[in-house]
Amino acid sequence: MAFVPLHPIGSARDSFLDEQEVAKNGAFLNEHNAQLNERRAEVKSGWGDKYVERTHAKGKMTAWERIEAIRDEGAPVHPVGTFVNWGVEFDAGGKKMVSPGAGVLTVLTRVENRWVVVIANDNTVASGSWWPQTSEKIERAQEIGLSLRIPVVYLVDCSGLFLPEQSRSFPGRTGAGHIFKKNSQLAAAGVPQIAGVFGDCIAGGGYMPIISDRVYMTEQAYMVIAGAALIKGAKSQKLTSLGIGGPEVHVHQSACADERVPDDAACIAAMRREVARTADCGAEFRRGGVAPADPNFDAKELDTLFPADHRRFYDIREVIARLVDRSQFWEILPHRGKEMIVGIGRVNGLYTGFIGNVQGPVDDPQHKGKVKPGGILYREGIAKISAFSRACNDDGIPIVWLQDISGFDIGTEAEAHGLLGYGSSLIYTNSTNTTPMFTILMRKASGAGYYAMAGLPYEPVLQLSTPLSRQSVMEGRTLSIAAFNTKLDDDFEIATTDPEERAAIEKGMAATEARIEGDMCPYKAASQRDTDEIIQPSEIRPYLECLIEASYQAQGYRRLKNPRIWSLHDLDILTERQ
Repeated sequence: MAFVPLHPIGSARDSFLDEQEVAKNGAFLNEHNAQLNERRAEVKSGWGDKYVERTHAKGKMTAWERIEAIRDEGAPVHPVGTFVNWGVEFDAGGKKMVSPGAGVLTVLTRVENRWVVVIANDNTVASGSWWPQTSEKIERAQEIGLSLRIPVVYLVDCSGLFLPEQSRSFPGRTGAGHIFKKNSQLAAAGVPQIAGVFGDCIAGGGYMPIISDRVYMTEQAYMVIAGAALIKGAKSQKLTSLGIGGPEVHVHQSACADERVPDDAACIAAMRREVARTADCGAEFRRGGVAPADPNFDAKELDTLFPADHRRFYDIREVIARLVDRSQFWEILPHRGKEMIVGIGRVNGLYTGFIGNVQGPVDDPQHKGKVKPGGILYREGIAKISAFSRACNDDGIPIVWLQDISGFDIGTEAEAHGLLGYGSSLIYTNSTNTTPMFTILMRKASGAGYYAMAGLPYEPVLQLSTPLSRQSVMEGRTLSIAAFNTKLDDDFEIATTDPEERAAIEKGMAATEARIEGDMCPYKAASQRDTDEIIQPSEIRPYLECLIEASYQAQGYRRLKNPRIWSLHDLDILTERQ
């Protein structure tokens, strides 16, 4: 790899936060983290112990038990899409039902020292049925595998569509059938797909394992277009779905499956052996002999760095110092576009690009001696992150976007400076990059700034939120002012002197603000798939260790630039020195 001049970044927490602030910030976030852990546990429990017992009575593992069995011992498990359908009730013949996690588990974990995407039907939720948004969740996991070129492993135990809600699952561009297109795209790209069928696999769902490279079936498994209950006119009362499409049929007659195994444990063992046959992880070569190392400052301190009041500032450099190996970082273009920070650090020994919003007042290059608020995209900052993003793409370096943004600069001066043009350059860059990009919503993710900084519409490999994240076009207070603008004076105070009218305006503004604040909840975003996962700030580093290594895993896909053809160094040499 090319030489990257890494320098120490950050400082000990007690040098910039006193004990009182640490305690206050920690208590605030601990409350949010506790809620997050409670809700994770609720989703993980599926429909409860009764359904776990039913699964065990059939001699089968639960989906979570299968994941535990297939992963390497001690390997982390990083869920994606935990809160899809969170808080949503479905009508099943007048009975209200829920679908924890949309009835499917999608995780990143390590199998035979390789990062893989695992997609497992949750057989404790309606026998692994597909609910509204189940297909979209599966497709999102497939997209991660395709973007990173890492194996996709299917643990199939699915009784088909949840029929009372079929109209919201079957049709549409991303309906259930789109899963099989993703299967095909993965196959065409040469991404290994390995399927184990552990039980039901009915109707169109049968195509998911069939398009995989290797298919294993247990003695309890069957794959059928139509099960016995749907086959009318059958004369035999002994006709079963297992007899129609079990391993005896598909392993020995149709050749739709490759191997027959006795039970769940044997199937898992066979699938692990198959993963071991895929290409070795290329990350070690990409490290260039540099060993992974923890940050010098504990990543767990991230749970104490963010103020309880989202309007207060924190130092993004201190965040980066708790994410990169040895707390060493190469900041590029530090004297330009100071509302943004860009640079290179190592994560788990591997080069990683970082782009983040600087909070608090920053120098205004257009008006010497003046300052402007951070957390906003201005002309210089946009040009800076566009150039850096392109350089990382040229050099094959994955990018982490640390978002805490209120939007773009606005006003007559911004328009005269061509902010729309600069913004379009950034949008084009992020839309055409092929290097993996990962977006983390630290706190605010507002307006078009959310889009410009690789928000979910720009297809990062993964978008993570914290419990503090707030996605919106604008803040609740700002929108309430805009909605009642004609009733306010130039200082945004209610203009009327009529007590009844004033009370009505106050009530209306408060209701508008409350509604918008509720819409900004990260769980609502996760429920409707506007973000991929909610994690604690202290979990950002573990997730990045997985994601960055997975970015370098596929050999022959991620480029390794010749050190004499190094775009980041070209960018650095052209930087104005002060």
